[in-house]
Amino acid sequence: MKKRNTLTTGIACLWMLAMHIHPAAAQSGTATKEKTAFQTSGAWKPATDVRADVAIVYGVNDNRRAPFEQRVQSWRDRGYITHFMTGIAWGQYQDYFTGRWDGQRHLDEGQVTARGDTIWHGRMVPYIVPSKNFLTYMKERHVKRVIDAGIDAIYMEEPEFWMRAGYSDAFRREWQDYYGFPWRPQHESPENTYLSHKLKYYLYYRALEDVFTYAKAYGQSKGMNVRCYVPTHSLVNYSSWRIVSPEASLASLSCVDGYIAQVWTGTSREPTYFNGLKKERVFESAFLEYGSMESMTRPTGRKMFFLTDPIEDWPRDWVDYKKNYQATFAAQLLYPMIDNYEVMPWPDRIYEGLYKTSAESDTKERIPRFYSTQMQVMINTLNDMPLSDNRINGSHGIGVLMSNSLMFQQFPTHAGYDDPQFSNFYGQTLPLLKRGIPVSIVHIENTGYPDTWNGLKVLVISYANMKPMKPEYHDHIAQWVRNGGVLLYCGQDIDPYQTVMEWWNTGERTYPVPSAHLFETLGLDAAPATGEYACGKGKVYVLRDEPKTFVLQPANDARYFATVQKAFETAPNAGSLELKNHLYLERGPYVIASVLDESVSDDPLLLRGLYIDLFDPELPVLQTKTVAPGEQAFLYDVNHVDKTKPAVLCGASRVYDITESRRSYTFTAKSPANTTNVLRVYLPQPPIHVHVTDSAGAEITAVHSWDALSHTSLLQFENSPEGIRVVIEY
Repeated sequence: MKKRNTLTTGIACLWMLAMHIHPAAAQSGTATKEKTAFQTSGAWKPATDVRADVAIVYGVNDNRRAPFEQRVQSWRDRGYITHFMTGIAWGQYQDYFTGRWDGQRHLDEGQVTARGDTIWHGRMVPYIVPSKNFLTYMKERHVKRVIDAGIDAIYMEEPEFWMRAGYSDAFRREWQDYYGFPWRPQHESPENTYLSHKLKYYLYYRALEDVFTYAKAYGQSKGMNVRCYVPTHSLVNYSSWRIVSPEASLASLSCVDGYIAQVWTGTSREPTYFNGLKKERVFESAFLEYGSMESMTRPTGRKMFFLTDPIEDWPRDWVDYKKNYQATFAAQLLYPMIDNYEVMPWPDRIYEGLYKTSAESDTKERIPRFYSTQMQVMINTLNDMPLSDNRINGSHGIGVLMSNSLMFQQFPTHAGYDDPQFSNFYGQTLPLLKRGIPVSIVHIENTGYPDTWNGLKVLVISYANMKPMKPEYHDHIAQWVRNGGVLLYCGQDIDPYQTVMEWWNTGERTYPVPSAHLFETLGLDAAPATGEYACGKGKVYVLRDEPKTFVLQPANDARYFATVQKAFETAPNAGSLELKNHLYLERGPYVIASVLDESVSDDPLLLRGLYIDLFDPELPVLQTKTVAPGEQAFLYDVNHVDKTKPAVLCGASRVYDITESRRSYTFTAKSPANTTNVLRVYLPQPPIHVHVTDSAGAEITAVHSWDALSHTSLLQFENSPEGIRVVIEY
């Protein structure tokens, strides 16, 4: 994430602490699961004892308070599985840039703009052109030390090359090696831009393949199975923020075991256009970002962690953080095929940072108790969040095609053609999502996997903002259409990247634009007009409109939506397209709902049942819940409870050491210091006595109340990472 880690820079020397390091075999042998995680650059302390399964220790650099191995051990001593993360495009690598590592300075390997400015991530921390020499440094100086410390899971985060970069001597050398001809300034032509971004894409693909292949081989030499993950922003965000990264192509590498989807308020609040209005649409953007990440690994089976952040990089206020955290949190839960989560990054910043109390106030404070309580309730549900075969309510089977090449033509602008706020993508997706249709994302790179096509009825394609990087993608798409799929192609094929040097116009192929090859593969004319066409058992619809026009202009998406609706309703076994203003999903006992504004109606969603409100730090029991447009709800359905057994249903702590007898229920609650706990405990009978003690056995103050309707006890007391023991007799 675009975040500064807190490791001290300018370390005068590195020192190793002689201490016992748990071998990875012992670590994984005691681990029952790695479902939830958080990343931290610090050692364990009471205020940041998050109680996820995994502590991802950030950076090998020793700081004044604790060397790397001691930081790792501090988390292990508290029962955490330990993983490792560092940046692949930036990080505390001053020893490399200043020459302390190999005797040569390497500041010339930073990413440089056309003005000759280095793009910095921090003081003496440039964004990197990942040369082979730098990769050798990463392997020898960082990866080896991590594996020697017994860590068997490595995360190389954010393989990022800025679109505005590409002018350094280091990049020019890579260009010559890759293309075999001298470097060309990317601003001079669309083809130069496309080739420049394609090289940036390749450099970080090569970097991760090289570093991860080494990590696995070195780990194997020590009897370890090292797993390698890529924490990365979504393709939606990188394209919007004008950053190039390998994204979906990494899922096909045998050395890549999975990803962390780095989606949070900071990425999802990037303004978008809809109905001619540019504004933040945090929930909708988050839903599409998570969808693009889920699509990357859907057919490959790689592990995917979804990330949310209770705050964000930009200093704002606690009210803003809370509202947008709820929006992104609800969006991630609407993907029931994902059940692994990074529950937060940088807990030191979240629990101990100072932020404004409101947008109108200059007063700053640490996280308010009501918010830390709510946040801990939410992240503790993730430890329990089940996979589910349930789906969001509404019509499924409409997908929008994406490609990594979305990142190749967002910057700079050529020939007067622009794509404001990534509107060619949002023009295909927001008109559907805003009508309550859970539109899915399809990665063109995954079209060769049969699972990619499961359940898909309509596929929307445009080459206005991306290009197919291989001709065989069209073979896969055409086969799906002939078998009964319905394709909708949107676009005039007028952007200046249509004629860049690529497979469709080189060698024996002389197609003027890539869609000509697609249509020929479908058995159609090379440039069909707007209309409807038969193709085997399926159909092809063509709209000769640039998708961005559907959202840049007010009330201009009607024809697009009508075509999608017709395509859907004429697809085999599809039925009528359901329009509504909300998304709703049940995952086990959990209910997630989001009501959309700018939709088919302004009606609130009224839910009836017996619920615990998980977005309310008081955990009230409700029989009705009203969700207004622009808001989300997260509820626990008490009717799912096994009525014969006591159980902690939800709370602002993680629960351990549960024991029960015929008339008593006992457990230990652990959570960070300086926070307030609230729990709802289901009991078959009303409680007779509630006894709460700290880790030393001393009785502590606790507030208790009984709700007869839900048969739950509400408990409130101060948290402790050492554990609070609760004994309930009933």
